[in-house]
Amino acid sequence: MSQIQGVIAFNIKGGGYVKIPAENKADEKSITIPVQFTGSALPYDTVLISTFPEPNKWGETEGKVVKIIERNSSAFVGVITDIKADHITARPDNQKLHCSFSLSRAHPHKESATRDTPEVGDKILIHLDWNIEPKVTVTKTTNAEGYPRTEVSRTFYGHVEKIFGKHGEHNVEMEAIVVSAGFEIGHSPEVEADAARSVKEHGTLTPEELRTRRDVRNVWTCTIDPADAKDFDDALSYQVLPNGNVEIGIHIADVSHFVREGTLLDKEARKRAFSVYLVDRTIPMLPEILSNGMCSLNPNEDRFSFSAIFEMDAQARILNRWFGKTIIHSNKRFSYEEAQGVLDKEDTSVFPDLFSLRTYGRLLAADRKQKGAIDFESDEIKFTLDEKGVPISVYKKERQETNRLIEEFMLLANKEVAEFIFNKFVDGGKKLPGVYRVHDLPDSEKIAELEIFVNAIGLHFHPGKKIHARDIQKLLEQTSGHPAEATIKTSILRSMAKAAYKTVNIGHFGLAFEYYTNFTSPIRRYPDVCVHRITQKILTHEHPSQDFIASLGPICDSSSNQEVKAAEAERSSIRYKQVEYMSYRVGQEFTVTISGIADFGAFLQEPESLAEGLVRLKDLGDDFFQVDKKTFKIIGQNTNKVYSLGDKLRVKLRGVDLDLKTVDFEVLK
Repeated sequence: MSQIQGVIAFNIKGGGYVKIPAENKADEKSITIPVQFTGSALPYDTVLISTFPEPNKWGETEGKVVKIIERNSSAFVGVITDIKADHITARPDNQKLHCSFSLSRAHPHKESATRDTPEVGDKILIHLDWNIEPKVTVTKTTNAEGYPRTEVSRTFYGHVEKIFGKHGEHNVEMEAIVVSAGFEIGHSPEVEADAARSVKEHGTLTPEELRTRRDVRNVWTCTIDPADAKDFDDALSYQVLPNGNVEIGIHIADVSHFVREGTLLDKEARKRAFSVYLVDRTIPMLPEILSNGMCSLNPNEDRFSFSAIFEMDAQARILNRWFGKTIIHSNKRFSYEEAQGVLDKEDTSVFPDLFSLRTYGRLLAADRKQKGAIDFESDEIKFTLDEKGVPISVYKKERQETNRLIEEFMLLANKEVAEFIFNKFVDGGKKLPGVYRVHDLPDSEKIAELEIFVNAIGLHFHPGKKIHARDIQKLLEQTSGHPAEATIKTSILRSMAKAAYKTVNIGHFGLAFEYYTNFTSPIRRYPDVCVHRITQKILTHEHPSQDFIASLGPICDSSSNQEVKAAEAERSSIRYKQVEYMSYRVGQEFTVTISGIADFGAFLQEPESLAEGLVRLKDLGDDFFQVDKKTFKIIGQNTNKVYSLGDKLRVKLRGVDLDLKTVDFEVLK
């Protein structure tokens, strides 16, 4: 039995697991923590575990939590289930916690509370008191069939910090999602004041400031963003040079000009690391005076920017590159749809430079594809909400060529800046740590599992010992139009490593880039701000301080963690609205697609909302159904009825559970 320290995560059944990283990815381990051995650990706590000498029946290494090294959070969201005098009982909003909260009736902050008096059914913010030892009870019983059963009761103590309001209300649920992910909804008055002070001190284009910048206000420039965008952090410029070549500028909001190192504003941006995007709102990383104001590249206004400018020939080969601070003036704010409409009309007399940008975007895309980059697109949905936040319609976001046009130029800037930092950020000939966006090679075992799965359902995927991005791209091309396309894409994603921020460049597998970073979205991503600072230090020959260099590793780690939490919040808000949308359709019949097959049943996806529900094997029909793991089919033992991925089924919506965010379908005979 050995002891290991790590960060614990939980599954929906209450069990945990601790991943133990290793220098060699193949040596990474995941230790399973059965629910009865999780102790008082909560998600993302740093824990000390003891491993058991024998693996479980599935061959997994198991262990138990023996000590909490560091608590990840004291703040949790819950729903009040009972109130007696000054004592409040609540259940966690996060279904993975498997515990209860025993709370005192503390007075919520008046400025943030919907009201002062808590009521049963309220969704609340809970602050746990770690001076009171959590109570954990493990009871072993026998169920009705005579099998042993372990029941775990965990109680945590604290007080009510804030009342969001009645659970189930739109604003209540959206706010709770943000807070559950660890983000604050608004900025403190002190941070707002610091942002206003920065705008006042640094927002004027003085003659001295202009001398430090390249003035490109006379070059045609535009932004292309979603129709409902409020902040514009990237712009493109285009001009033909006297030598016949073209110059394309990728201009990014100069956030680092306003967010100065070490300020209160900087510390807040570093802590948040990302803006959070929900179905109906954005929780910005920066205060609005910056995110929607001085940092936003609004049309017909002079704006400070940090630019990557490229001289290209007719084949989009880069002949010269320039990085530096600029002053720009956007001539036109396009929405994706508006720009696409201009291109579709093929009238080059209207915004001719937009057509030229399209030409070069296509050349860049063709070059990336030839080098094997993965073109991974999946369906995204948006909701139309009424004035109360109720989803009244749902539609899939259409990806147009203008989306891809912007992406190509952003990828170009990110790639080129990364290579510049890699080669130039040195001290005495020694490479300094940078901030890179890296994507490691896929785990060989996961690729082997993917190979078995996709070949079993009729595709052809036989990568060599060293997988290349083009192997994945060829597989994706096969999935186009396949009945199980969405499922296959999900399986491919799960087989690959997650992109992350690191101080050491290892390249980006998915993009097939040797160098890559994030430079193009500093309004909504803190790593981009750091990349701007590094680039500026190189350009001005500023010697970076030891404190700055030492900060980059923790910034990369915390930003990677915050990115996961922001994505979880976004998915949670979408999932909630999917289930809410379906809640108004209980009793209706649908044609759904089998989107997944598990040991216990089939996952069914409704095509309009993309909401997914589960039907268990016993509910598939009057037969004894079993899963054939070799072919990923469900087969009736008496009737030989077969259910496969991508099959269509006629179902009735039996019910939904908004708390669990689940949908319950009944298969019609």
